[in-house]
Formats: sequence, C-alpha cells, structure tokens
Amino acid sequence: MSSYGPETTTDEVIEGVDLSGRVAIVTGASGGLGAETARALAARGARVTIAARDLAKAENAAEEIRTSTGNPEIDVLGLELTLPDRVRESAKQWLAGHDELNLLINNAGVMACPLDRTAEGWEFQFATNHLGHFLFTGLLVPALVRGAPARIVNLSSAGHRMSPVVFDDIHFEDRPYDKWESYGQSKTANILFSVALNARLAGKGVSAYAVHPGMIMTELGRHMGQQDLEDLMAKRPAGTKMEWKSVEAGAATSVWAATATELEGQGGRYLEDCGVARPKKTEEDVAGYADYAVDAEAAERLWRVSEETLGEEFDFTTL
Repeated sequence: MSSYGPETTTDEVIEGVDLSGRVAIVTGASGGLGAETARALAARGARVTIAARDLAKAENAAEEIRTSTGNPEIDVLGLELTLPDRVRESAKQWLAGHDELNLLINNAGVMACPLDRTAEGWEFQFATNHLGHFLFTGLLVPALVRGAPARIVNLSSAGHRMSPVVFDDIHFEDRPYDKWESYGQSKTANILFSVALNARLAGKGVSAYAVHPGMIMTELGRHMGQQDLEDLMAKRPAGTKMEWKSVEAGAATSVWAATATELEGQGGRYLEDCGVARPKKTEEDVAGYADYAVDAEAAERLWRVSEETLGEEFDFTTL
C-alpha cells in the first residue's frame, strides 16, 4: 500500500524515478494539473507531448517546462475533444511522428458548465470528458501496446458520486439539465472507461487507472460562481468541509498512477490521495468510490454506447 497522502506532491511521488526514453502524452496540459503533471514527468526525463485546445497557451507551457526542467523533448499537439474528426486528425498527426507511447494521461476536462451541445447534439460535458478521450485513446492503443509496459490514466473525480451514467438519457434530451449531475455522470464514465480498457489491454501489458485528484482551484472551475460552490457544498454530507489541495498535490495522484511500481497488476482501480481507494461505505463518507462506477457490466455497456455514438469500433484482439 502507498505511504503517501493528500498533501503528497508530484516531486515526492516521482523522486528517484527514471523516465529516460519514456514517451508521454498529457491532455489539457496547457495549465493547471495537466501542466504540472507534464512538468513532473519531463523532470524525470520523459519525452512529453502537451495536447491542448489552445496551441499558443500550450506552447507557452511547453517552453516553461523546457526551461524549468532542462528537458528539450517537450512538444505540442492541438486537440479539440468535442470535434471527433479533429480528434482523429490529432491522433494521426501524433502517430506519424511516434511509434510507441508509454504513458497517456487523459487530464483535460470541463466542469459544471451551462447546458451546451456539440454539433451532433451530444451534451458538452459528456462529449468532452468521456467521448473525446474514448476516441483519442482508442486510436492510440496500438502505440501503447507497442510501448508496453504502458499506462493510461483517466482523470475522474469524487464528483462521480453525484450520478451514475444514465444510459436511458445520457444527453439530457428528456430530463432537466443539472450541471452537477452531468459532471458526475461524465466522471463516472471516466472510471467505467478505465475498467473496460483494462479488461481489454491488461494482457497486452497496458494498464488503465482512474484518478481523483482532489479539490484544486484551477481553470477547470472557470464556469463556477459563488452559487455553484454553495450548491456543491449542499451536495456533500452535513458537517464536512472542502479540503483544498495545491496544484502540486492535486497532480500527484496522476503522476503516481503513471509511475508507481506498486500499482503493477492493479489496473482498473480508482485512485485517490496517491493510494488505491476503497468502496464508499456510507452516504456520509466523503472518500471512496460508488459501486456503480466500477461495475463491469456498466463498463461494457458504456463501451458499446460510446462506439455506437462515435461510429468507431475498436478491436484490440489482434494487436
């Protein structure tokens, strides 16, 4: 078991780790947790691709990482998760310049935004947080298998406990839109995706994990006002308070998931505070995961729905 905790930082979990020659992609790494995750990996010698929507901002982050770590092997990739054709182009572009991938950290996301839909009519949080990463990851799996042992880290949240995936109405076509239920559903999807991925890839040397980073003030919360914070607090068990983390502590569980030797053979797990989480025991429990988020049948159902939605089937059996 991990000896780390909520205040452990990225540099602490990666101390002594040598990532020379390892190749990583971190999505949403133009700032916040993603940039810190990319920096920590680069500091230990990894070649890192920063995948982000805003290329100018991503290049600024890349240059800061090159300067602070002395590692010149940091490049930038445009990635717009809500546009499937652009996701396909981004994956193709990256694969044209790389043969193997060792670490994929799906960090990008949105939280508690007003109702919005993609051109296809997909609800925006589900499309960004799950569908875009589902497609991007699936297209990169051949490179991950070639780079085995490899790991995929999907950023989820304790917010998954606000909603399972509502398969009968994922995109809020018939039910009233609730920004927190939408966010919770997308974060549950991140965990179920990890379960299904690991079931398909563990035998090929690729492990998948879901991570709760903790509560951190980053641009993820750019849509949130004071009322949103109050609504979020109202959803928590009575008597509990928000425990805020620094960016360095928030990114630590992602870095630990990507590099910790003690996680070998434990793919498909949900991680928090640099440790393997346990099931949520009671409604008042603020730690742990909801049982529905690791349900294997739900994970397979989500996989089928995601393929049907995107019009893209992934068969990894021949890799």
